[in-house]
Amino acid sequence: MQASAKTAIARGRRAEERAAGGGFITLYQKELADHFRSARFKLLFALLTLTSLASLFGAFDALVNSQTSEYVFLSMYTSSGSSIPSFASFLAYLAPLVGLALGFDAVNRERSQGTLTRLISQPIHRDAVISAKFLAGAVAILMLVFFEGVLVGGVGLAVIGVPPTGEEILRLVSCLLLTSFYTMLWLGLSMLFSVLCKHAATSALIVIALWIYLTVFSSMVASVVANLCYPLDGIQGYYNTLSNYELQLALERCSPYYLYSEAATTLLDPDVRFIGFTTTDALSGALSGTLSFEQSALLVWPHLVSMVALALLAFAVAYIVFMRQEVRA
Repeated sequence: MQASAKTAIARGRRAEERAAGGGFITLYQKELADHFRSARFKLLFALLTLTSLASLFGAFDALVNSQTSEYVFLSMYTSSGSSIPSFASFLAYLAPLVGLALGFDAVNRERSQGTLTRLISQPIHRDAVISAKFLAGAVAILMLVFFEGVLVGGVGLAVIGVPPTGEEILRLVSCLLLTSFYTMLWLGLSMLFSVLCKHAATSALIVIALWIYLTVFSSMVASVVANLCYPLDGIQGYYNTLSNYELQLALERCSPYYLYSEAATTLLDPDVRFIGFTTTDALSGALSGTLSFEQSALLVWPHLVSMVALALLAFAVAYIVFMRQEVRA
């Protein structure tokens, strides 16, 4: 009798703890398990693994045909073969697909299936629903990105046999964190459109169109706008060169793809010593060499802060819209 009474008391305490948390932990565990068991996540995992290994073999060919670099380990992530892009280039294009695939139907699928009303009718806080979905997607993204990065490093280390230095590990971890936040930004955007749109197909089309524009066409549009504002033809074009470049750079940095590419290149390549436009006068008298990790981090910290802020902003807007929406049976 005493044992059964203690068991009942323990169950009551666990139920009170779950109720006090508003069901957040339970929902988070359920969403994370759904991600890992879904065919969508397995397909994304296989796609990133195959592209990562392909980029690694392309980097091996590039390293064999080029001069030996001081940072051989990092070169596996930045070197590209004759027809295969580098690992960093693959992530810049494919990492947004992970965020889009995990979040484009996060809310409207529950609404169309009628499970959202039953979920909210339980003793669960309404904000726990959207928060648990975002956190589960963020954790899945973090684990996937770091797995791919470690996989490339492990296979490359087994082949080249050159162990990484402490600075190279710091640069790699920082780049993988940047990639995770870059992917979480697209997760927040996809969840936002999942809240705004009633149908999953509509939200998927919107976020895919946004992804294509920001990764492919935004640079073209920035170039056209800069040339219209500051023409480069004729004598006046000589004086408009700097203004044209500054405007084009500012417009291109409105794209998360460009921000990520610029920051990832700076972190993974110590030979990158400046970002943006510089003059020959500024470079005259400068000593040749590489930057330390601290100096490279100072160059890209605005990019990292912007990426984190944009990801949180996208989730905050989705959170506010979801909390204001009326949920009907």
